[in-house]
Amino acid sequence: MQELDNEKSLVKAWDDLNAIRESINVYLEFAEMGEDVEDELDAEYKKLLKGLESLELRNMLKGSDDHRDAVVSFNPGAGGTESQDWGQMLYRMYTRWADRNDFKVSVIDYQDGDVAGIKSATIEVQGTNAYGFLKAESGVHRLVRVSPFDSNARRHTSFCSVFVSPLIDDTIEVDINESDVELQRFHSSGAGGQNVNKVETGVRLIWTGTLSDGTEKRVVAECQQERSQLQNREKAMVLLKSRIYEHEKEIQEAEKARLEGSKGKNEWGSQIRSYVFDDQRVKDHRTNHETSNVSAVMDGDLDDFIKAYLLMISTEDQE
Repeated sequence: MQELDNEKSLVKAWDDLNAIRESINVYLEFAEMGEDVEDELDAEYKKLLKGLESLELRNMLKGSDDHRDAVVSFNPGAGGTESQDWGQMLYRMYTRWADRNDFKVSVIDYQDGDVAGIKSATIEVQGTNAYGFLKAESGVHRLVRVSPFDSNARRHTSFCSVFVSPLIDDTIEVDINESDVELQRFHSSGAGGQNVNKVETGVRLIWTGTLSDGTEKRVVAECQQERSQLQNREKAMVLLKSRIYEHEKEIQEAEKARLEGSKGKNEWGSQIRSYVFDDQRVKDHRTNHETSNVSAVMDGDLDDFIKAYLLMISTEDQE
């Protein structure tokens, strides 16, 4: 049904563009008859260009998991308050991006920082192609700014890792040994908590096991959005399997790149983008796309960065 809905929405988008094209033809006929329709014609032309760009972007999302919902986790690096504040800024940036693109956001886990910001957070972004777009954002994000938490107003560099995985469903089987999973309970708190500090409804699952390439991996998933511990445990298990699945996908991509002699795709843990507030510059190190409109980016204007990344990997796949 998801695939069918996706195909239907693509057909509708094409029909809408065709209707705009026909409207442009009508305005052109009016113009030839001497009617003053320049403003209307210009408006329709801009709508057509915007729609074409949007459809072109969707057409790049042909991965087997691109249509799925996405799970986005934020983990500030070393640096205390400064890094935790940066983590919260990224959290806000992606929730704003989701709102701008009509995606629904659910807070799964949210751990407040000691002074400001967050220690960690996880959100679920729901909507067609949510993972397809957000997979471009997996990696380490670097901030350079004069710290508001430094009384000497010195320049600080902070890091925060963003990990994006597709939310698995019944069509994907991830078999893990229950004995490899440790269960921890904690009091729910923060933006996503229910019954705050009353009962231990929050659940943390820790899987320690071996991936298909033989590497040992420790994967953690937390959930505190539901009211009952059982519901949180079920949700945390889905998140845990989604993250393990994403790690396995990375192994397959790395092997594919090796066999094809490619330079390789983006790997989680690599620095993908720098945000330099002093110089008013945001630059993606994979695509070299950059902008001086830092405030717009921090307010969720990420489409150009995402498009540049999708164009890059689409070109690589065709070579």
